[in-house]
Amino acid sequence: MLKVENLSVEINGKEILKDFNLNININEIHAIMGPNGIGKSTICKVIMGDPNYKVTKGSIIFNAFDLLKLDITERARLGIFLVNQSPIEIPGVTNAEMLRIALSERTGKNISIFEFNQKMEEICKRLAIPISFIHRGINEGMSGGERKKNELLHLWMLEPKLIILDELDSGLDIDSLKIVCQNILEYQKNHDCSILIISHHTELLKSLNTEYIHILSQGKIIKTGDLSLAAKIEKEGFKGFSVTNNVSENQKNE
Repeated sequence: MLKVENLSVEINGKEILKDFNLNININEIHAIMGPNGIGKSTICKVIMGDPNYKVTKGSIIFNAFDLLKLDITERARLGIFLVNQSPIEIPGVTNAEMLRIALSERTGKNISIFEFNQKMEEICKRLAIPISFIHRGINEGMSGGERKKNELLHLWMLEPKLIILDELDSGLDIDSLKIVCQNILEYQKNHDCSILIISHHTELLKSLNTEYIHILSQGKIIKTGDLSLAAKIEKEGFKGFSVTNNVSENQKNE
């Protein structure tokens, strides 16, 4: 489904990824781990097409499409969905308005209002969020946990094929995280999709039944394993894997 090959990326003249390789097949769940500032979120942004990041070498192929030749909108149409660490607020644009336009744009068809509303109400109940979210401004006045659940509302409606989770547990309490993880796994069970997780929290990776754990260092993956690798990192840290921070201080939150 997704093949990243020999990818090198820089921002403001600083190289962040160097000869980065990753292969994700259909229905697989992968996670990339590493300390803060190592460049994990860079991978998400490059896959999505953030223009601030310059690809100097390599390729990203998604279902036979060369993503580097496509803009952000075209990549989204292919079914790539990013759940941000801190979803932004868009006042004045409701979830219903945005999702109806997005679905119409993606399918090229008029969306039945009745079926659309019925599906949104069912998803709200599944996610344990108020029905009022349907006509609420996107993330407007929402807590961190509400914003993540709101992102999942979008996910279920748009039905992506590749889900990227960037620090999913950020802003979530234990109960909310449990609901979010259960719903992501339920979505994957009912759709042919793959998941890429950016995180350093072992419990989250366990909750999502992560199959492949990758350690990032000096712009590339230096080791791959299963959940036992994540458990080892939790116990011993990254020191045993020669992990080096390759991102400058002012880029840590990018």
